[in-house]
Amino acid sequence: MSELSTISRHAATVLAGQLAVMAFGVTDTIVAGRYGESSLAALSVGSAIFISVYVALIGVLQALLPVWSEQRGARQTEAIGSSLRQALYLCAAASTAGMAILLSPGPLLRWTEVPPALRTEVESYLAVLALALPPALLFRIYSTLNQALGRPQLVTWLQVGSLFIKLPLSIWFTFGGFGLPAQGVVGCAWATLVVNCSMLGLAVWLLRTQDIYRPLSLWRRIEPPHWPTIAGFARLGVPAGLAVMVEVTSFTLMALFIARQGTIASAAHQIASNLAAVLYMVPLSLAIATSARTSYWLGAGDPVRARQAVLMGFKLAALAGIALSATLLIAKHHLGTIYSSNTAVVAMAGGVLVWVAAYHLADALQTLCVFVLRCYRITVAPLLVYCVLLWGAGLGGGYLWAYHGEGMWAVTTPSPTPFWAASAAALLATALLFVAMLWRAIHRPV
Repeated sequence: MSELSTISRHAATVLAGQLAVMAFGVTDTIVAGRYGESSLAALSVGSAIFISVYVALIGVLQALLPVWSEQRGARQTEAIGSSLRQALYLCAAASTAGMAILLSPGPLLRWTEVPPALRTEVESYLAVLALALPPALLFRIYSTLNQALGRPQLVTWLQVGSLFIKLPLSIWFTFGGFGLPAQGVVGCAWATLVVNCSMLGLAVWLLRTQDIYRPLSLWRRIEPPHWPTIAGFARLGVPAGLAVMVEVTSFTLMALFIARQGTIASAAHQIASNLAAVLYMVPLSLAIATSARTSYWLGAGDPVRARQAVLMGFKLAALAGIALSATLLIAKHHLGTIYSSNTAVVAMAGGVLVWVAAYHLADALQTLCVFVLRCYRITVAPLLVYCVLLWGAGLGGGYLWAYHGEGMWAVTTPSPTPFWAASAAALLATALLFVAMLWRAIHRPV
């Protein structure tokens, strides 16, 4: 089977599952928007905080993909099982840290000047999601294992099937009915908790019953922490997780800074960010598939085949990014009506989506690059680039433009546009630097 076919099939399978997971967020956005503008604004702020924490932590766990892929390429199957058991300690530490942040968001909400009227609802929403975090991270370990084994379809089936649980539960818990009072946006969080626990339960059952996992010897008694192994995970995963945190917070902190502009601006930004997140699933899936294949060939001792996999994945990511950005530009005035019936929200969202299209094109390239750079154990340099460009030029530049612009840069009407424009420019510079890093990495001696 050619690299094009292997990567495309793997990415398509991962994409189906990722889109199902993203449909969870789309469902919550639509349900909260229909419930009321204030609920949509609370969801925008609450989901920004949760995503910042959650994605940073799964970035640490996702960094285990090249480790397990290399072990598979070297045919060290039992080593994968031992490594996974050690990864459970890392997952426990990540869950503890994440829950602590989600249960105490008050200082962050005050620092970003989120209106007091939204704070109570946001805090209640995050408290429920704190309970949903540990099963979500454990399921991520299962997902990463399957990606490393080249069998992502088992994860995809669970994610797609769970969508049929999430959709009715979000509607029921939010609007109430059958004896249950309406809970507003907090109902969406309860639905997420039920879905995460259900997926984890099914994943454990599959690990116990499916033949493909038996060579890994997963169900041996868990060993005490092996600190050299855990330290190796940390050296790879912590910089990767921090890089993901910087990338995502440069994206999600916009929601907190935009919240002070009022519910119209927050709702428009939520629509834009939700669409950007959905589109991001395409390059993310290609990046996962490409990095799994690259690490497999590096583990098998064939750097030439690894380089071919990298180049094929890059071409696919570039073509997909161009196509999706063009589609977003064409449909920018119609997509907002899916989320909201408020004409002011829809009109503002249409203007923002122009910049979302530019943002996505750069995002497609840099996402593929940063995932593959981890296969070559390059994690610190991308972190530094993210800090300078995404936090500094993107988020910082957008904030200065939106609230301190003067002359031709003055912003007379509250709008998320300055944040998205600055972030798109910063992400483009990031993508160019990562392409240069990747080109150097794949041509250096292994």
